[in-house]
Amino acid sequence: MNHTFHIPVLGLGYSIDTPLKIARFGISSVVSIVDDELTERMRKFHMEQNGEKYEQIDKKTEDSRALRITAYLNLLNRLVYKQFSKLKEEEFKEGTELTTYFELLPEQSVLKTSYLCMLRMSGPERLMIEKELKAAIRSGQIDVNIMSKVDKANYNTDNEYLGDDYTDALAAMRGFANSDLNSAVIISAGLNPRLYAYMEQCACFYPDASGSLTKKIILKVSDFRSAMIQAKILAKKGLWVSEFRVESGLNCGGHAFATEGFLLGPILEEFKEKRGVLAEELYEIYSTILISKGFAQPILPPQKITAQGGIGTAEEHAFLLNYYQLDAAGWGSPFLLVPEATNVDDDTLLKLEQAEKDDFYLSNASPLGVLFNNFRGSSIEQQRVDRIAKGRPGSPCTKKFLCTNTEFTELPICTASREYQHLKIKQLNEMGLSPENYRQQFEAVTEKVCLCEGLCASAYLKNTMLKPKENKAVSICPGPNLAYFSRKYSLKEMINHIYGRENLLENMSRPNLFINELNLYIDYLKKDISGQINELNAKKIKYFSKFKEQLMSGISYYKQLIPEISKHSGFSVKEMHSLLLQAEQYLLLQPGLH
Repeated sequence: MNHTFHIPVLGLGYSIDTPLKIARFGISSVVSIVDDELTERMRKFHMEQNGEKYEQIDKKTEDSRALRITAYLNLLNRLVYKQFSKLKEEEFKEGTELTTYFELLPEQSVLKTSYLCMLRMSGPERLMIEKELKAAIRSGQIDVNIMSKVDKANYNTDNEYLGDDYTDALAAMRGFANSDLNSAVIISAGLNPRLYAYMEQCACFYPDASGSLTKKIILKVSDFRSAMIQAKILAKKGLWVSEFRVESGLNCGGHAFATEGFLLGPILEEFKEKRGVLAEELYEIYSTILISKGFAQPILPPQKITAQGGIGTAEEHAFLLNYYQLDAAGWGSPFLLVPEATNVDDDTLLKLEQAEKDDFYLSNASPLGVLFNNFRGSSIEQQRVDRIAKGRPGSPCTKKFLCTNTEFTELPICTASREYQHLKIKQLNEMGLSPENYRQQFEAVTEKVCLCEGLCASAYLKNTMLKPKENKAVSICPGPNLAYFSRKYSLKEMINHIYGRENLLENMSRPNLFINELNLYIDYLKKDISGQINELNAKKIKYFSKFKEQLMSGISYYKQLIPEISKHSGFSVKEMHSLLLQAEQYLLLQPGLH
C-alpha cells in the first residue's frame, strides 16, 4: 500500500462513486451498498456518461437487490480499470494523471523516492525506470460497507416472508460476493449472527489455490474486546479478518456508537500490545477449521490495524501510524469539502464552508435508535421543522430500509415515517401527560428523519439526477472535526495536508485529536446525566460511575503519553496538560458519581 490513508464510507450517496474519482491515483475508498435503488440509478448514470448501454434490473426481478449491487460493483471495477489503464499509457509530463499519481504519494513511499530519482535521469536509464514505475503502481481498493444491523426482512406481494437469504444485509453481501471485485467488505454496526452464518457459505472468503484471499473481511470496531469476540466467531467458521478498523466512538461521522468511556488512545494501546497475540489466537482457530473443511494448512494471512475518527493534522496522522504502529488511518469528513472526491451539492457545500463548531452535534435523528452525527444547516432539518409546524410530522416512507418497529403494526415500519409518528403522537395524546413530559416525548418522536432519502439526495442533486417531485431535502452526517475545515479544497490540497506538505489549518486554534474526543465524551456524559437526573437509580449510577472511571483512566494515560506526543508534534505540552487537568477537575466535581 503506497498511501497511508483511506476514505471511509460517507453516508449513502456521498462516497457512492468515490472510486471513480480517486482510485486511479492509488487511493482506496469505501462504497455503501445499503441502498440498491441508489446503486441502480448510479449505474444508469455512469453507464450513460461512458457511452455504455444500460439495461434496468427491475425491482420485481427475483433477487434484484443482490443483482443490482453486483452489477454496480462490476461497473465500478470495469471503469476504474479503464481509467487506470489509460493513466499508465501516459507520459511522465507535467499535468498528466500519471504524474499526479506520483506527486500525491507520501514522501516516505518507496515509489515516490524512485520517481524523484527518475526525474533527475535521462536517456535509456530513465526509460527503464519509467517502465518499472508504471509496472509497480496499483489502483486504489474499491471496498464496500455493510451495516450489519440494517437487515430488514423482506416479503413478497402476498406478505409472505422470502426467507433469511433475502434479508437486506445478506442480499447485499451476496451482491458483493458475486462481483468481480478483488477487495474487502467492511462490516460495521456490531454483530449479526445470521450474516456471519451466511458468509460461511460464500466461497469467495476462503483462500484460492495459491492461498490468497480474493475477497477480504474488515471489521469496524470500537474496542479490542469487541474485535476479539467478532473475529473469533468468524474464525470458527473458517473466515479470516484481514483488518480491524478502529473508530472513535464519538469523534466520527455518521452513526456514533458511544463506548462506556473508552477513549481512542488507550484502545489503540491495547491493540498495539496485543496485536501479535490476537493474530496467533485467531490463526489457531482459523487454520484448524480450514483444514477440517478440506483446505491445505494455510499460511498466517496478513492482519492490518487502522484507525479513524477526528484526525485533522499531518502530525496526528503520523503519530498514530508511528507510535501505535498502524498500517493506515481513515480521513472521512474533511473530504466532504473536496468536490473532486465526494458528492456534496452546492447548497450543502456552502453551508458546510460557513458552519461553526456548534452546527455539528450528536442527535437522535436516526430511526435505528443509534446516536447520529448531525448538521444543523442541512435542508432535511428545516424540512422536519416545517412539517411539524404544518401538523404533518414524519416522512413518506418509500424505500423502507430502516423499518424495524412493530409497536403499532404487524409488519415493521420506520420510526421516521409519517405513519409511525402519527400513531405515536395519537398515543401520547391519550396518556394524560404533563405539558413538559408531553413536550419531551413529542420532540423525541419527531426528531427522527428519513435517512434513506436524505443521505442520497445530495448525490442526485450534484449529478442532476433528481426526479420530478422527488424529495430534495439533504441529510448529511459529518463528524465534529469538520468544524475546523472552513472552505472548499482540491484533492491535491487535502492530500498534501494529510502528508504535511501543506497546512490547511494554519492559524486555526484546534485542540489535539485526543483532547477533542475526551471533551466529546465529557459532554456526552453531562447530557446523559442531566437527562436522567430525576430518574437516577442504582443501575444508572453504576453505569455513570464506570463511565467516569474509564474517562479518568484515559486522562491518566494521556498524561503519561504527553512526552511521546511532544516528540512527534508541535502541540504545546503545557496546553495539553492544562486541558487534561480541566477535564479531570470537571469529572471529580460531578455529583452522584463517587
